[in-house]
Amino acid sequence: MSLGSQIAWDDTVLPFQLDRSDIRGRVARLDGVLDNVLAQHDYPPAIEALVAEATLLTALIGQTIKLRWKLSLQVRGNGPARLVATDYFGPSEAGEPAQVRAYASYDEQEIDPTGPAFPQIGQGYLAILIDQGEGMVPYQGITPIAGESLSNCAETYFAQSEQLPTRFALSFGKSQRPGSEPSWRAGGVMLQTMPKASPFAATEGGTGEGGLLNPADIISGEEGENWTRANTLLDTVEEIELVGPSVQPTELLVRLFHEEGPRVFDPQSVAFGCTCSADRVRESLSIYSAKDIGHMTTDEGIVTADCQFCGAHYEFDPDTLGFEAKAGSSDND
Repeated sequence: MSLGSQIAWDDTVLPFQLDRSDIRGRVARLDGVLDNVLAQHDYPPAIEALVAEATLLTALIGQTIKLRWKLSLQVRGNGPARLVATDYFGPSEAGEPAQVRAYASYDEQEIDPTGPAFPQIGQGYLAILIDQGEGMVPYQGITPIAGESLSNCAETYFAQSEQLPTRFALSFGKSQRPGSEPSWRAGGVMLQTMPKASPFAATEGGTGEGGLLNPADIISGEEGENWTRANTLLDTVEEIELVGPSVQPTELLVRLFHEEGPRVFDPQSVAFGCTCSADRVRESLSIYSAKDIGHMTTDEGIVTADCQFCGAHYEFDPDTLGFEAKAGSSDND
């Protein structure tokens, strides 16, 4: 296999179905995308790991949403790692790439830079929000931080809020090809029972009640046996198979699930992208009075704003901001 054919799977999400087991899934590979996400900030290793895992989860989950929809994942905690936020923007048109962005906020004084990442979130929650666009009510589901990883939290979210047994196998980290600089690679597999009725299709639903659910609480009989068998097969996956590039996603599916009748669909390409703009910043500041805007104005007589996702820097004439903005003024942005 040539290097070119290996790299062709970089930054893609490949949906598949196991026909024998009535289970669906996705295989994701994020490479240049993850490099671009993490290059926006000089994060300590523990925060890089959380952002990498959250971005990979978002790409795997987001592939199911429709064109022009937006899926957001937020992790908030009371520990040194305060916030991890990711967005997945569905393609504007069929055949175009989806866009992903992410950032994190943390306490520089309290964070253990090289310590285990997940415990530094502390107590908090993971939230998933689907925005269908203007005029539509967003769907939101929340689950507490629990387990040993963000992927465990996401599995709990789907069991509780969607009644869908879900499993993630993820791997991420820096790798280096001969003659090149170290770069981030990430890969993962998501398994999920076929939904009977899911908020991801109906865009409505609620949080599970009565404690944390596990697959045995939701499925049984032949369906439960199929789920157990698929998970046992997924347990044999190796990290190098997840991140690539030596093993293509299609080869991985055949190796893991050849007896389950894997059937693949068209892959979705993924790119780093941000929707920030001067107009969006101005709109977000439109709720403030002239006095409030004055407090935001620098000694140089401008209001500045920086995008946490992509690092874009904006400068504005304060007279053009807020609900008391003067007509006819111009910005320097």
